[in-house]
Amino acid sequence: MSKYKYYFKKPRSEIVKDVFKCLAITGAVSIAATSPYFVSNILKGFKNAKKYKKRRVCDTFYRLRKEGCINIEKINHQIYISLTEEGKKKAGRLQVDSLKINTPKKWDGKWRVVIFDISQSKLSKREAFRGKIKELGFHPLQKSVWVYPHECVDEIKVLKDFFGFGTKEIRVITAEKIDDDLALRKTFKLNFN
Repeated sequence: MSKYKYYFKKPRSEIVKDVFKCLAITGAVSIAATSPYFVSNILKGFKNAKKYKKRRVCDTFYRLRKEGCINIEKINHQIYISLTEEGKKKAGRLQVDSLKINTPKKWDGKWRVVIFDISQSKLSKREAFRGKIKELGFHPLQKSVWVYPHECVDEIKVLKDFFGFGTKEIRVITAEKIDDDLALRKTFKLNFN
């Protein structure tokens, strides 16, 4: 098992993933407190709502609240459900765990070079970052210089934000050419035009 796995523990159920995803995207969910369809209204916010039983939804919200991941408040006649700081951390882990880079059918001929200079005091985060970009398909040019043939700025930003790295610690360079890139082209199975 790789060194970074402890950063990405998976939730116990799919419904937890959907709750985190919904709340991370929307920021908060507001539901009429007097509505007899409280649980049904919550389910509407989820992509795969029909596969969940109402009891499981209630149990999940109760458990997440007990674990300090969500905040549920009643203001006037509305109930507001939002992520706490702990919930935001767990939602971030889920986002990083499911991170993928979309690869177009045709290569644009440009290399994306990720360079990082992360201090020894952040060793575990540095190793986790390196493990994740390796999992995403990056190839090392040097110890802290990795390359990828497709657009990946957004994905690297997600990782930077998750680990709390600054611009001076991780940079992405788009390069037109890398000397002697034949081996890289073979590694990524790219056209030899």
